[in-house]
Amino acid sequence: MSEAMEDRPTDIAPGETPEPTADASAPETAPAVTPETAPTVTPEPEAGATTPRATGSAIPPEELERLTTDIVAALKSIYDPEIPADIYELGLIYKVDIDDDRNVAVDMTLTAPGCPVAGEMPGWVENAVSLVAGVGHVTVSMVFDPPWTPDRMSDEARVALDWY
Repeated sequence: MSEAMEDRPTDIAPGETPEPTADASAPETAPAVTPETAPTVTPEPEAGATTPRATGSAIPPEELERLTTDIVAALKSIYDPEIPADIYELGLIYKVDIDDDRNVAVDMTLTAPGCPVAGEMPGWVENAVSLVAGVGHVTVSMVFDPPWTPDRMSDEARVALDWY
């Protein structure tokens, strides 16, 4: 992973909308954050979802918001073949990082390690995110820590599965 990705991630979780916050790692003498320089960060996610981290970005906030929205839409176009809900609302996407060069790194999981499409689904995610206008190189990593649980699902997925 590039240094830019480690320094400037943008996490996305189901049902979130961007909300700027201060960078916790910034020195005490850091300049004030203005609307023009504020990073785009999403609010506290639903239970079990990814916790966003506030970081700075060289990408203009409007473009970062558009990329975020378009990447989420791309992820929502991918459905688990055994469950009638998309992988984003199921909580299978753990992290999405957009670096300053607009390269995207996705950490995702499966509902179970033995999922029959385990070898194919990362490719589906890579292809879908690669089609987003303005996105550079896309890397998808399969992770199983923490293990997926139904607690990671959004309310939308719970309704689709009658689990409410």
